[in-house]
Amino acid sequence: MSAEIITLGHGSGTGLTRKLILEIFQPLFAMPSLEDAAQVGERTIITTDSYVVKPLFFPGSDIGELAVNGTVNDLAMKGARPAFLMISMIIEEGLPMATLKKIAGSIASAARKADVKVVAGDTKVVEKGRGDGIYITSSGIGYLPCDLELSTRLIRKGDMILINGTIGDHAIAVINARNDFGLTPAPQSDCAPLHEIVSNLLPDKDIHFLRDATRGGIAAIMNEVYAETGLGIILEEERIPVRREIEAVCEMLGLDPLYLANEGKMTVFCQNNDEHILRKMRKHPLGRAAAIIGEVTDSVKGVYLRTLMGGLRPCPMIESDPLPRIC
Repeated sequence: MSAEIITLGHGSGTGLTRKLILEIFQPLFAMPSLEDAAQVGERTIITTDSYVVKPLFFPGSDIGELAVNGTVNDLAMKGARPAFLMISMIIEEGLPMATLKKIAGSIASAARKADVKVVAGDTKVVEKGRGDGIYITSSGIGYLPCDLELSTRLIRKGDMILINGTIGDHAIAVINARNDFGLTPAPQSDCAPLHEIVSNLLPDKDIHFLRDATRGGIAAIMNEVYAETGLGIILEEERIPVRREIEAVCEMLGLDPLYLANEGKMTVFCQNNDEHILRKMRKHPLGRAAAIIGEVTDSVKGVYLRTLMGGLRPCPMIESDPLPRIC
């Protein structure tokens, strides 16, 4: 990669990001896996993430709430109960104090709703024109309630794939706000903390793996699972929940909902006796539109979508998300 330069695509959570991690960070840091969160000690889970979304405020959420919920969700996907957050801000000179106060208020409100405490952080200011308002890094600590493992290593042929609701809401909300399409009513981000719905499902030995569908959407998750397990995946188009207005915008812009970012959706890989898990998900407000959307199989190599016409359409890992700065 010495002849290459960093592009926006390297931060997209798709193929270029994976290449960056595999070729530079993982070997140099001796990282044991590509997980968003890691277990240290018997039951402690840690994670860190940065947020550079543009614009800072968008229908349904803002960068402050996003930083809290994104970190909470990374902990929850490992089965942990989130407990503590550390928030660092890089602020651009000239940012209105009222804007900073509003973002800090969103962080405080989201932390209270997720029952986590902001215990530490850092603040830096860069010259005007060098920071795009504000960037936030949020690190989190959570604790496993019991001896629990959620890993792609547990995924088996025949496992079913579930999702807790509609896809693409966050990406389209940000795109609409960024480009001022003036859609009415404005699409709302699905930004939400997922730890409670996860706690309703766990511990359940039928659940093998969880992953929140952020950058790259559910297609990126499926391709990562295929890369790590060698098992194929077939998704069912007719079962994947997508709001009509999101489909309409995707058709207008030539986007595929499978590749769009979400901030309140998770995929669940579990054994084939999945109806009880689906019922549990639907009992939670964030899981009322939960659905079984696909299956793990050895009948195909790669990730495919079974279309409404019955054919199989390949869903490869894309090199770069066409929508940068989405979270």
